[in-house]
Amino acid sequence: MIKEYIKDNQERILDELFSLIRIPSVSAQPEKHGADMIRCAERWKELLLMAGVDKAEVMPTNGNPVVYGEKIVDPKAKTVLIYGHYDVMPAEPFDLWKSEPFEPEVRDGHIWARGADDDKGQSFIQAKAFEYVTKNDLLRHNIKFILEGEEEVGSPSLSAFCSDHKELLKSDVILVSDTSMLSKDLPSLTTGLRGLAYWQIEVTGPNHDLHSGHFGGAVANPINVLCRMIADVTNADGKITIPHFYDDVEEVPAEERKMVAEIPFNLEAYKKSLDVEELFGEKGYSTIERNGFRPSFDVCGIWGGYQGEGSKTVIPSKAYAKLSCRLVPHQDHEKIGQLVADYFRKVAPKSVKVNIESLHGGQGYVCPIDLPAYKAAEKGFEKVFGRRPLAVRRGGSIPIIATFEKILGVKTILMGFGLESNSIHSPNENMPLDMFWNGIEAVINFHLEFDKQ
Repeated sequence: MIKEYIKDNQERILDELFSLIRIPSVSAQPEKHGADMIRCAERWKELLLMAGVDKAEVMPTNGNPVVYGEKIVDPKAKTVLIYGHYDVMPAEPFDLWKSEPFEPEVRDGHIWARGADDDKGQSFIQAKAFEYVTKNDLLRHNIKFILEGEEEVGSPSLSAFCSDHKELLKSDVILVSDTSMLSKDLPSLTTGLRGLAYWQIEVTGPNHDLHSGHFGGAVANPINVLCRMIADVTNADGKITIPHFYDDVEEVPAEERKMVAEIPFNLEAYKKSLDVEELFGEKGYSTIERNGFRPSFDVCGIWGGYQGEGSKTVIPSKAYAKLSCRLVPHQDHEKIGQLVADYFRKVAPKSVKVNIESLHGGQGYVCPIDLPAYKAAEKGFEKVFGRRPLAVRRGGSIPIIATFEKILGVKTILMGFGLESNSIHSPNENMPLDMFWNGIEAVINFHLEFDKQ
């Protein structure tokens, strides 16, 4: 019955999705697309009402508006809050697209357009699954929608919105489709996301650039000092040496490590794709575990002194670097930020002065795989893809997920249907049509299974 409904409504469903994609809701370009953000929010409101919500409204925030919708079947029943975002990344460079980024095109079994996956396509999977269970009188729990317009710029307004509307957003679990699977043939559910801490460090030596002949060997070079301090942050075993850095790092349960071991991974192909002869990471963990389960420290940029053509023999007055840590769940980015700042100030020699500024941070997230809603998602995937999905922790960050847990006090199920080949954030973003239809079916089954929990 589900497959028949999808097949009978395919043309209409795609037309509705394309009406969203055609609106260039690029949050990073407010001067150019400010009006488009409002237009896209209003269109989402219309589509939610068409899908069967009791009410929908476009609500103001300190930035782009939030679209809220709800279907309350029983005030005493459980509630699922569905989150998505309607803003998209800039489409530049346009000349690398094979078709117009905001004019969706179906080609070779894929939808090609900006937002086809991230996150208009995936959010629309949720909307159409909701439509099916509502119109076929199968819904036994309440459903709420919250769609924001600032995810691609860090969700600066959503925390305050959630704090101001706790009662409105009250739910038992949050459901999100904004992540990816391992492959078409290997379904997976994202159970963990790393947090992030990001800083800029400034090291100052002499009060002006010096002649390296007159002062070389007599005055500390800030670039040399900075490089030594950074190099000492990790040791030969890939371990971060900052005191107390690992205090809150949890060991991953054996069951999850067992699932990770089942993930097909070709080490030689991985190295070849990166054109490196050897990998490096924390000793005692596999490459996949290092990327998903363990924290990391990286230099994202470093500069100072003369960088123009030819030579200029100077000892620079200042050296700079941008530093980041990917953090695992339970590592607080503010606590880690203080540890990092204290470390660099402590190890810096008296020949330089150190200033470190926090630029950005967000918490990690982990979802227990024994959570009833997770089990419902597992069964939803299994019914469609024919096998139990693997539980996978991802190396990236979606800070708003941890914010939901902190403010609203509920866990999030990351039920995503993207693929690495979908080129999100890049030219030629796409979504395979079969993944789109399978996603709708899987989420429908989630709702049916959730009522049994």
